[in-house]
Amino acid sequence: MHATQLTEEHQEFREILQAFIRKEILPNTDTWEKEGQIDRAIWKKMGAMGFMGINYPQAYGGVELDFYYAMIFCEEISKCYSGGFSIATLVIQFMSAPYLLKHASESLKQRYLTPVISGDLVSAIAITEPGAGSDIKNIKTYAERVDDHFIVNGSKTFITNGFYGDYFITAVKTHKGDKNREITLLLIDRNAQGVHSSKIKKMGLYASDTAELAFINVKVPIYNVIGEEGEGFNYLMDGLQLERLITAIYSLSMADSALQYTLSYVQSREAFGSRIQEFQAIRHRIAQMVADVESCRAYIYHCADLQQKETYAVKECSIAKLQSSELAIKIVHQCLQLFGGYGYTEDYKIARLYRDVRVGTIIAGTSEIMLEIIAKMEIDRIKYESKPKSRSLGNSGAPST
Repeated sequence: MHATQLTEEHQEFREILQAFIRKEILPNTDTWEKEGQIDRAIWKKMGAMGFMGINYPQAYGGVELDFYYAMIFCEEISKCYSGGFSIATLVIQFMSAPYLLKHASESLKQRYLTPVISGDLVSAIAITEPGAGSDIKNIKTYAERVDDHFIVNGSKTFITNGFYGDYFITAVKTHKGDKNREITLLLIDRNAQGVHSSKIKKMGLYASDTAELAFINVKVPIYNVIGEEGEGFNYLMDGLQLERLITAIYSLSMADSALQYTLSYVQSREAFGSRIQEFQAIRHRIAQMVADVESCRAYIYHCADLQQKETYAVKECSIAKLQSSELAIKIVHQCLQLFGGYGYTEDYKIARLYRDVRVGTIIAGTSEIMLEIIAKMEIDRIKYESKPKSRSLGNSGAPST
């Protein structure tokens, strides 16, 4: 199905990344989970290794590699037994900063993108509101133009990196009544007067700072507009395919890590005088999980091929996100069952994975939204096309021409 070509260089990158994770991340995840905060020093270390700018141009401190390196990065960073850390990392590199690369002015890139790639700043994407999740056009946050700046009032919720992050790529309305040009993307600095943030207490993802944001008469300079005023909706629609593909990789990799973690357990645990792995019912359950994971991975790699070719793959990425996130919940659920009572304790990481994996069917568009997109394309024959002419995180990470 797929034409993924992973070279020796790709494998070397995976091994370097795995070694970094073992040394710098795994020893710290329990602390970050307990404290509900990621030590910012890790971003600097990752920046120094080039991990925060995999697909970004060298002009901004990136290493300008192809998308397969990003795929590998997402796979491995999602296997560190902390969905909170994984999500925080992926939001920075693949869900918020790309809008700067593709649409922002050179000035904004130098001031905000370059420091993200070096690990000095943490970015976030602020779209969802208390009354508007998947229905982006229903957002209420409004930015009123006053001379050379905007005055922003409104609120956002479920914002990853929203408490400790440094700035937000924020969806606001700037043209009331014009349905096609209502939404604009503004870069809002966390320290701007009138910005308020409060943590949300979640069932999982403890290490990540998910927050509610309130904007009260926040003054934002006009040069903080990302791209063209009124084009925000098109930019967001264009960026969602990468976000959904990354979420698919994240979900499946979490499932795979749970499966490998469970394999280690059943190989050592005994019951009724035999190792658990010797019971046929368990062997067959594990075999089916392996088959399901490998089948889903093949389709995700197909989508990675499309991303590498900069194909606007709405249906494919929606399918990948739907299937992998739903499968991940099923896999981790079955893995926890094999731990028996221990799976329900905090002594084993399977309990954390069980909590963290659940968010995959919600973020980047719920499973229900994915089904509706697929239905529209297959039943109603609706076609989705990329509208904005933008720079892409595609083949080399360099701006496309």
